[in-house]
Amino acid sequence: METQQRKQASLAQSFLTSPKLVQRLVGMSTIGPSDTVYEIGPGSGIITATLAKVAGQVIAIEKDRDLVICLRERFRLLNNVEIVEKDFLAYSFQTGSCKGQSPTDQKIFASIPYNRTAQIVRKILYDRSNLAEAYLIMQKEAARKFSGIPRENLVSILAKPFFELQILFQLRRTDFWPVPSVDSVLLSMKRRTQPLISVQELAPFRSFVQYGFGRWKPNLRLAFKNVFTYKQWKRLARDLDFRLNALPTELSFEQWLGLYHAHANKPRKGS
Repeated sequence: METQQRKQASLAQSFLTSPKLVQRLVGMSTIGPSDTVYEIGPGSGIITATLAKVAGQVIAIEKDRDLVICLRERFRLLNNVEIVEKDFLAYSFQTGSCKGQSPTDQKIFASIPYNRTAQIVRKILYDRSNLAEAYLIMQKEAARKFSGIPRENLVSILAKPFFELQILFQLRRTDFWPVPSVDSVLLSMKRRTQPLISVQELAPFRSFVQYGFGRWKPNLRLAFKNVFTYKQWKRLARDLDFRLNALPTELSFEQWLGLYHAHANKPRKGS
């Protein structure tokens, strides 16, 4: 046990201790009998056990060999639980998908290690998969960043054309063992039925937003000086309702989307 705790400490991962709380958290999701649910780093299986009661199939992905052995023993009598020995970041979702599944059938519910949060969220956002929803218990500050709270940032703006992100619940530090030194929340990530930009537009949208955030200029007007004329920028500021000299983080996601569409629909020289 002590050795295992040291392993988890190295991943900055703490585990929930109350099955009743887990039931409450899973109850905040839309997970049901028709769903296949992936769990990341199940630990001893406290979340896995609850998911097995409500989901059609649970695929728990664990890279620690010792934990895999224990989990397979614990859930050996449950036909709807599969323990996969693998690093989630190297896992292909199609491997665990069932015949006839639709995209809305595949979801994630997990309490993830703090020091791998960015990598895990990036995989969910950009991996080509049929995942429809993810419910992640993670560090509060990271969840606020991904959600664009209190202000939008590069990460949140790039995610929101494809996902709706919402913090559903704040947990207490004493809900975990070992007790973490940071606050944790349950973040919901739901894929939009209709993306706000097409897959083909992802690269130019990303380049446009990165350009705005990456230019070392005092404001967006100067950052986009070579993209929009002053007259065009003034009209955009009026139509989209932002300050003429606004900073990148002052614009809402909708305003950034409006800027991008204005740029994408600009007549090209010679056309």
